[in-house]
Amino acid sequence: MKTVQLPNAEFLPHVCQLVEEGHKVSIRAKGNSMRPFLESGRDVAVLSKADAYRVGDVVLAEIEKGHYVLHRIDAIRTPDGLKIKELCADPEALVTLRGDGNARGTEACRLKDLRAIAREFVRKGKTWHTDTCFWRTYSRTWRWALPLRRYLLAAYRLLWRGEWPKRWSKKK
Repeated sequence: MKTVQLPNAEFLPHVCQLVEEGHKVSIRAKGNSMRPFLESGRDVAVLSKADAYRVGDVVLAEIEKGHYVLHRIDAIRTPDGLKIKELCADPEALVTLRGDGNARGTEACRLKDLRAIAREFVRKGKTWHTDTCFWRTYSRTWRWALPLRRYLLAAYRLLWRGEWPKRWSKKK
């Protein structure tokens, strides 16, 4: 079987169209912004259409024309700046997104720029549904750990991924 890789700007509009038509679409993770939960090239996100969103949901968002990210909703605010904690369907609501692997950087868009929601993930061959108690607890805990995230991600890279900095490696 031949595999063809397309740039995200070319591939993801087709994914968005399929989701808009009501299909579930699986995409393989690319990049490290959702580490440690999603590993690039290994894990899969299953996307579908949503009528409303809440903080903690992982979404596919078009943050600018042709530039998409698969990140977690960090905050939702009304256009006048009030925080929304429950489900939100206001297309003009302001959304702040952050990848699980990002300790600092965020993206911003409007709710109407969210193209799909991840309803499940396939990680190391096991399927994780986002409507389970485990998933919601994981999401809350990881968001709560933001001040420690930098150190937790460093430990993950060093211990589990074996990505030792060159300055620590033995010189030959």
